[in-house]
Amino acid sequence: MKQKSSSSSAITIGIDLGDRKHAVCVLDAKGEILKQESIANNRGSLTALSRRHPGALMVMEVGTHSPWTSRFLEDLGHRVLVANPRKLRAIYQNERKSDRKDAEILARLARSDEKLLHPVRHVCEEMQRDLLQIKLRDNLVRQRVDIISSVRGTLKSLGIMLPSPNSESFARHARRILGNEHPQHLALVEASLCVLDVMTQQIRSLEKSIETMAAEQYPEAEFLTQLAGVGTLTSLTFILTIGDPTRFRRKRDVGAFLGLVPRRDQSGETDKQLSITKAGDSYLRKLLVQAAHYILGPFGPDTALKRKGLKLTECGGPRARRKAVVAVARNLAVLLLTLWHDEAIYQANRRAA
Repeated sequence: MKQKSSSSSAITIGIDLGDRKHAVCVLDAKGEILKQESIANNRGSLTALSRRHPGALMVMEVGTHSPWTSRFLEDLGHRVLVANPRKLRAIYQNERKSDRKDAEILARLARSDEKLLHPVRHVCEEMQRDLLQIKLRDNLVRQRVDIISSVRGTLKSLGIMLPSPNSESFARHARRILGNEHPQHLALVEASLCVLDVMTQQIRSLEKSIETMAAEQYPEAEFLTQLAGVGTLTSLTFILTIGDPTRFRRKRDVGAFLGLVPRRDQSGETDKQLSITKAGDSYLRKLLVQAAHYILGPFGPDTALKRKGLKLTECGGPRARRKAVVAVARNLAVLLLTLWHDEAIYQANRRAA
């Protein structure tokens, strides 16, 4: 379609991001398609697109490339909307789905009502790098667990049952037991044990780096660690994921942001009880759920939050415990946001306070 002259400030550009190429749809002020094209996934192509349409509204979905792409286009002077793909049924349920069509739908939704996109705001590049460091450490921890399970399974097939010590000391205990009782099998798993040694060393190095980063760059994390079950990893992940403590109109909205609220399917007299939405960052949600388990467990101190959770478990039913954990995790997120926003001292027991 032949490109028409139009004011760039009235132009809306939908971009369907890809690993190698982006599908682009350019709409004018009347919603007519000015141009549909594919551009390479690099800064040069994005700069050329920006020069052709200076000041245009750019729209894209959340994805691997959306953080750096949205920041790059904003630096070029554009207003950028990053759509929540979980909310865009018009795209993922389209019977004739294609990259070109997805780009067009994004642009048309932005023209009609930006709220339909449920825009997502990415954190700055520095906070993204710091958060990725935490997630890379978690990835190494999970890979270490997989290797330990592989070693235990291999030896179990030979009739050797190893104990379950701390993951950091597994390789040392395995060498001691195999060296004393089954020396002929030690060479079989020595390569895996050497990998565990290296991974443990790297995990410790990352943990020291994260502790230093929290102390020097994010001192506000200290307010969050006042809560039982919340350590440096959880508090720092919470800060780096949320980005700004003032981003929510109501503090309790952080529960929905992290997917800790139940889905709803209400029609007429029917209002189904559904599981949580699981929206937002899955790693932070996992950390909050782990903290909730500690709070409700035997080692969790007696606090108002714990009493509220235990009261929910007393309601009975096969899912009472699970619902209590989710409720405590949701309330914990609100507490963390409040402590961060107000820089307050936490009073664990309201009655005593």
